[in-house]
Amino acid sequence: MSDSLLLDETFRLTDINSAKYDRVSRIFGTRDDLSFHLDINHELFPCAIDDNVQLVLATTLNLDGRKDDEGAGGWKEPVDGEGSLADGFDYVCYGKVYRFEEGGENIKVFASFGGLLLYVEGPHKRLSNLRIDNVYILLKK
Repeated sequence: MSDSLLLDETFRLTDINSAKYDRVSRIFGTRDDLSFHLDINHELFPCAIDDNVQLVLATTLNLDGRKDDEGAGGWKEPVDGEGSLADGFDYVCYGKVYRFEEGGENIKVFASFGGLLLYVEGPHKRLSNLRIDNVYILLKK
C-alpha cells in the first residue's frame, strides 16, 4: 500500500438501512477485524446485502501519490491525459476526519463527506494512519 492509500480493504456488506432518507442508505460491512458504517447515495452506488465492496481511503487521487495542492480544496478537473485513482472506482467523495477515538485495542474513526458519514472500527495497527484531516473515499464492487 503506498503512502497515499490509508486503507484498502474489501468488505462484505452485512446490512443496508434505507428507511430514513429518500436517496441515502447506510451500509454496514465487515472484514476480519474491521467493520464500517457508511452513508451513500444509493442512486449513484446501488448495492445489496452480501455484495463485496472495495473501500479505499486515500490522501490524494494522484496515481503517483503526489499531494494535492493545499489551496485547491478537494477535487479538481484532471489534466488531459492524466489518470487518477478515481478512474478505477464507481463512487468517490472528498471529506474530513472529524473524530478519532482510541480505547483498548480498537480505534474508532469518524469522517464526514458532505454530511454523508463514515464510521470505521478496527485494531490500532490497521487504522492509526487515519489520524489526518482530509481524505478521499473510493468504492467499487
